[in-house]
Amino acid sequence: MNAFNEASPRLTHDLIAQPSHDELTEQLFVRDLKLYVMGQLEPKQKQIALAEAAALDPRTTNDAVGSVRRKMEGRASFGAWLAMKRESQRMLWSAVGDSVERQADRLAALADISDPRGSVTIDPDFAVPDYIAMADVHLMPGGYGLDDGSLLQGAVMDRGGAVYMLGRNGGMLNDLRGQTALAHVLTRMPDIQPLRILDMGCGVGTSAVPAAMCFPDAEVTAIDVGASMLRYAHARAENLGARVHFSQQSAETTTFEPASFDIVYSCALLHETSPQAVQAILAESRRLLRPGGIAVHLEVPLLHSSNDLWSELSDELEAQYNNEPNWRGALSADYGSLMQEAGFHDIMTGYQATALNARGGPHHFGQSSKGVFRSWFVASGRA
Repeated sequence: MNAFNEASPRLTHDLIAQPSHDELTEQLFVRDLKLYVMGQLEPKQKQIALAEAAALDPRTTNDAVGSVRRKMEGRASFGAWLAMKRESQRMLWSAVGDSVERQADRLAALADISDPRGSVTIDPDFAVPDYIAMADVHLMPGGYGLDDGSLLQGAVMDRGGAVYMLGRNGGMLNDLRGQTALAHVLTRMPDIQPLRILDMGCGVGTSAVPAAMCFPDAEVTAIDVGASMLRYAHARAENLGARVHFSQQSAETTTFEPASFDIVYSCALLHETSPQAVQAILAESRRLLRPGGIAVHLEVPLLHSSNDLWSELSDELEAQYNNEPNWRGALSADYGSLMQEAGFHDIMTGYQATALNARGGPHHFGQSSKGVFRSWFVASGRA
């Protein structure tokens, strides 16, 4: 068994790209390099930056973050850290992409399903939003919106996501966020029996399959802007025995009728969009809810206040060096107010304990983060 636990029956599936010995060695090297950059180099840069901040004269400094960044950019170690951080990300996609391309025929054969449980609908006239099309998010070549008529970009995202998350987001299933979002639903409404569920921004379906498994009697629909992602998501869901209907749509404006769903949720979608899109997505999730329904929007547990200088600086760097278009805005937003403006009531914002299985819990929600991969920020509200 390797470090990603691929041999575990709960943490893998047949459709995910299977690396050769040399490909796996390369991917594990990239994983270890990323661990070194994050775990050894970054804390030292944070220490230096905070020392620079402490030395600033508040009487003459109006922009502490900008001042510290300029000082840090004069340090060779800071430049070396940023270069390694960016290059390790490029190496990740290169290593995974080569492995996926080698297996193109096998993946296409697995996706050729004669009697599918669910469905996938691709819109040939769909226009990918600018905030996705203008940059390769996460530095993944082609980004989320790439469509070459195949499912290979989805395969790259799935395998790459497992390496990118260092195996901590549910192993090869990458489903920890979806399980946690649904655990939040059950934390708030343990007796809910939904008829229709919508996953907004489903990517390769890692958050949609948990809904089909958690609520097997419900009709689960999942939308995303990427055609290749959706083709792969459909094949992946079928391989896992899940009935999900995938559709190429923007979460900002969908084609569904008002009050169509009992549960509407998203998992780490908002920071990939824009401030304007966040407002539109929250409003759309409210429009689509039936009376008494619940919307859950899960995000990374790194929200901060404006007086956290290192977080502010890190957000700027993440947006610039990892092509995260709305990272800074999403991690400093007031989601309680935004959901109230969207028309929700009974609003809750805080941290949901990570769940490996939505029904198995833990069903714990509170105001304190337990840390990355141990809890996730959630904003939820009722219609």
